[in-house]
Parts: sequence; C-alpha cells; structure tokens
Amino acid sequence: MLPSFRPEKALGIEKEGFGDYIDRLSDAADMSIETAGDLLKALEKRLEFFVSCGCRVSDHSLECSFFEKIDEACADKLFKTRLNGGSLSAKEIAGYKGYLLTELGKLYHKHDIVMQLHIGAIRNTSDRFFKLLGADAGFDSLNDFDYAPELCALLNEMDKTDELPRTILYCLNPKDLRMLTATAGDFCGNENSIKSKVQPGAAWWFCDHKNGIEEQIESFSDMGLISTSVGMLTDSRSFLSFPRHEYYRRILCNKIGEWVENGEYPANMTYLKDMIRGISGENAMRFFKFD
Repeated sequence: MLPSFRPEKALGIEKEGFGDYIDRLSDAADMSIETAGDLLKALEKRLEFFVSCGCRVSDHSLECSFFEKIDEACADKLFKTRLNGGSLSAKEIAGYKGYLLTELGKLYHKHDIVMQLHIGAIRNTSDRFFKLLGADAGFDSLNDFDYAPELCALLNEMDKTDELPRTILYCLNPKDLRMLTATAGDFCGNENSIKSKVQPGAAWWFCDHKNGIEEQIESFSDMGLISTSVGMLTDSRSFLSFPRHEYYRRILCNKIGEWVENGEYPANMTYLKDMIRGISGENAMRFFKFD
C-alpha cells in the first residue's frame, strides 16, 4: 500500500473553495502562494514529500475541456483573477488546466513517477440527491465531450522537451477507448527501454465489468501490445475491491485462450505463460518501478 499524489483541487480553479484550498496548501508547503509560479513550487514541495513516503504515481480526474495553450504570464493572470474573486470563461479555465497539467507532468518526469489521467466523468448529476447525500454518493455518470485534440496537444506539449512522464490514460465513456489506445501509441518512443510508456489503462468505473474488460483487452491488442499492459488496478479505498484483480485475470486468460483455440494467437505455452505473468503483475512492477 503506497500513497498517490492527486492535486485535484489545484486544478479546480473554477470550483468553490479554490481560494481556501490555496490557503491550506500554503500552510502545508510553508510558503506564500501569490502567483502561478508559487503554486507550482508549493506543489513540488508536496510532491517531494509524497515521493519520500513511497509515492510512485499521480492521478488526475479530467471532467471537461482541459487544454488550451497559454504561457506562464497568462496562467498567472488567470490565477490572480480567481484568487481575487473574479470569474473565468470556459476557454480560460481550459488554459489554466492545460498549463498546470503540463508543468505537473514535467515535475512527474523529473521525480520519476507515473502520471494517470482519468477522463470523462460527470459528477453530482442530481441536485436533489446531492443536497440530501452530498458528493460522491452514487449520482455520477459518463460524460460525452470530445477531447482527442486536447489530449494529443497536452501529451505533445510535454513530449516536445522530452519531459513526458510514463502515463496511463483511462476513459469512462467506452466510445473513447480506441481513440485513447491510438493516441497512447503516438508517444511510445521507448528511448529509455520503457515498454508502452503511454498506454490505455484498465476498464474504469462504469466499464469495470466483463464486457468492458474484454473490450479494453481487445482494443489494446488490436492497436497496441497487450503484452506490455500493466493490467488491473484497485483505485478504491475499500479492501473489498481487491478481488477485482482475480476477476480481471480470469477474463484475461479466457480471452487469450479463445484466441489460441481459434488459431488467432500462437499456442506457445512458454510465451503465453510469460505474457500472462507480465500483465498480472510483473509489468506493473517494472513500469511503476516498485522495489
């Protein structure tokens, strides 16, 4: 069990309580935060603390447009506007998010941890139940916004300077799965012997069932190298979620077995054993650089 770094509220410039979060971050980092540059310095200080505690991965939930290319001066202006109580347009919000995600990604590359992007949730859809039960109470759903150009631009912005970290991409809407798989393949140079440096993640949330898992496996196999997959994950706070790894392995082995029986995959038992062992755990050990 290791901690993950999730600076969710730093990205949520449009949300209520953003200023309060910046104050709490300032206290935690023991520094004043008055500019976008200060914000990045504070986040790096917290990231360094998390890394010292064994953190090997970061995580971001992206629920609306998340990339417009802006420079630090523009990001600083937007940051100050929001701290002073002003409002931002949707394009300005996307610009701020894009700038911060890019700079955070470079920090993840610097500190050698994995970046995860979970894309496509729409949250708290029922005002009535939100008032009754609060956030994260089961009334979230699949968003359907189109983000392929933004995702490519975000990854490219980090890759331009060879500061793109190892990255895993998750979609909540299954319509985006093949787009995600194809996009991941565009940024897998393997210069540092990292197999599938950017790759589609396991079926997530509403897709985390037999059909969804099979679709993810098939997509990765059709458009990438399933043998390099880091396999299943448990992103839940509940120990009861751990059996999903066994569930995934059974579905994976059944799917590979079907391909072998149909003559669509080599019946090489030594290779198949090594591949299944890799997807079931060894790939993740190497990809996340776990001891």
